[in-house]
Amino acid sequence: MKTIFVVDDNSANLLMAEEVLSDQYEVITVSSAVTMFELLEDVIPDLILLDIMMPDIDGFEALKKLKANSKYADIPVMFLTGKSDGATEARGFELGVMDFISKPFFGAVLVNRIKKHLAIETLIAERTRLLQTRTHKLQRLQNSMTSVLANMVENRDKLTGTHIQRTASYMKLLICALLKKGIYYDELIGWNLDIVISSSRLHDLGKIAVTDAILNKPGRLTDEEFEIIKTHASEGEKIINDIITESGDEEFLHCALLCAGSHHERWDGTGYPRGLKGEEIPLHGRIMALADVYDALVSKRPYKPAFTHERAIEIIKENNGTHFDPKIVEVFIEIADDFANLP
Repeated sequence: MKTIFVVDDNSANLLMAEEVLSDQYEVITVSSAVTMFELLEDVIPDLILLDIMMPDIDGFEALKKLKANSKYADIPVMFLTGKSDGATEARGFELGVMDFISKPFFGAVLVNRIKKHLAIETLIAERTRLLQTRTHKLQRLQNSMTSVLANMVENRDKLTGTHIQRTASYMKLLICALLKKGIYYDELIGWNLDIVISSSRLHDLGKIAVTDAILNKPGRLTDEEFEIIKTHASEGEKIINDIITESGDEEFLHCALLCAGSHHERWDGTGYPRGLKGEEIPLHGRIMALADVYDALVSKRPYKPAFTHERAIEIIKENNGTHFDPKIVEVFIEIADDFANLP
């Protein structure tokens, strides 16, 4: 049985509402909004019938408080009112009220209005639940496909180990720290962190197009071989663009495209594939660049030993403002120990 709160400082209205509704609903009557909020600590109703003109806290203020609290914001509210002018209705709907019921109310009208609105709320809740289930399934599918593609890259590039997973972890640390410091906040606050981190794992997807002989060469690359390796950024873009053409520009693919295509651009404009400079480089790529280079520095390669964490920090500082965005370097230095402590 659904529960309805009836909130009115008029005892006659409370009695009438209880008599009319109690056969079909669990009715709880209270004489003030103050008492209603006390009851809400223990009981979450399916609907609130709320008088507008009440002492202490009127209906408008009570509705504001309900909508401001995530615990109560989704409870549908209907105003009980003897005042039915346009300004009152406009204010109520602006605050989020579901409907108005004029006082004195007729029992049959009250019952029918409540039935209609609760049926709509039930339908919305069911559709929302189905949509959330489908969204979760799509997210699992997306993450599974990302894992398969990322593993394909790592299985071919035997020299970098678990580079993809580590750089994703570094990306997360940097993004969270940038947000906390308020750096690039206006852009970052609009990001879905889970999507950005997951999609960053495809930043080296273009290495699929590089031959094994070059990708896994046990020594320093020649200039010609390095030029071929450099094509992985544009090749990664091309692969992801092909997927976008077939399936649409979803947020996940858009983020993957930015990471793949811009993580080798440099702040001073000497990077590749486009030679972008400064904030021309997408923020995804500027963050990915630092994460990518840090991991390369502290990892063993055929042409170099693994540098210590301390030496990696020094090298990144030396390239501040040339390879890397100075604001991102500033944040990296503050949280560098967190990089070293990742498993």
